[in-house]
Amino acid sequence: MKYQKISIVMDLLGCPNRCRHCWLGHAPNPRLSLEDLRFAAEAFRPFCDTLEVYDWSREPDFAPDYRERWALCNALSTVPARDHFELASLWRLARDDSYAPWLKSLGVDVVQLTLFGGEETTDWFTGRKGAYQDILAAVDRLLAAGIAPRVQAFVNKRNLPELPAVEDFIRRLDLEARCRDIGQEFRCFVHQGSCNGENRRFYPDWITREDVERIPPYLLEKTLEHFGAAAPAEVYGLPEAELYQALLRDKTVKSLGAGLTEPVLYIGGGFTAYPNFGEPSSPAWALGNLKTHGPEAVLTALAEDKSPAQQARATVPLGELARAQGDPESQRLFGREDYIEFLLNGYCMA
Repeated sequence: MKYQKISIVMDLLGCPNRCRHCWLGHAPNPRLSLEDLRFAAEAFRPFCDTLEVYDWSREPDFAPDYRERWALCNALSTVPARDHFELASLWRLARDDSYAPWLKSLGVDVVQLTLFGGEETTDWFTGRKGAYQDILAAVDRLLAAGIAPRVQAFVNKRNLPELPAVEDFIRRLDLEARCRDIGQEFRCFVHQGSCNGENRRFYPDWITREDVERIPPYLLEKTLEHFGAAAPAEVYGLPEAELYQALLRDKTVKSLGAGLTEPVLYIGGGFTAYPNFGEPSSPAWALGNLKTHGPEAVLTALAEDKSPAQQARATVPLGELARAQGDPESQRLFGREDYIEFLLNGYCMA
């Protein structure tokens, strides 16, 4: 068994936040070592042509020696010119004035920041006091380094009334003009995220079409622009009742592991491996333990759909998943694939 590329995403130190929407869940912060990272990299190296290694899955650059860790991940990766993505440590941005210039030196031009409303609401959803103030500090440091902040806002019925505070944040900090001053376009968007992981708890508060109409016009316009969408339904999806009825007639199943050429594997603090789809902290998606079972067993479980969730998706028709877990009366909005994953996770939890 050999893949074109394997990406290892290892949660060495965890995260300073406990975001209430996090699809990765609230696993305790591990304390894995750099030797553990080297072990994982060498374990999977024989099974791929190209190996890509990351030392975080929740909060990038959380460790004080983040520069050395970045260099180590590059050294362990087959192709050292890896992408830092448009994610950064909010914690570090607010506390390390050399961090934003370092990100810029890696070619980072945009960093995404997350709001849920005003200060109190953002702190509550982020899971720690001071998160909102950290975002304010991060904006100034990013712009000073020539990096444009991009604002994403998660929305449900609980924080919908606070979306005007997100627009106020953008206007008060004059982000449109300040991004233009560094040659960048300011972008922002509002979405509900996937209804999985911690965010599944907000299913009772999930937005409907009526709620979308209450999103401030400026934010909705920017959202459609960001996603290249012509209408809100392209972003927020269809009512669950419509998706439910459509899926009831669907007798198809799907292998999630067959045909993968570039799998991404999350390795948790106990060395349990998960695919980067589903819920990478749920036992239903576990592929096995890297130390106990070994890398070949993990990859075989992925390819042959041996985890409970993959097995269910490969054997249970979509209509049965909908009948077991869907609500034929619900007007909550979902994209089709997000809804299927929501049903599958519910089926595995039942």
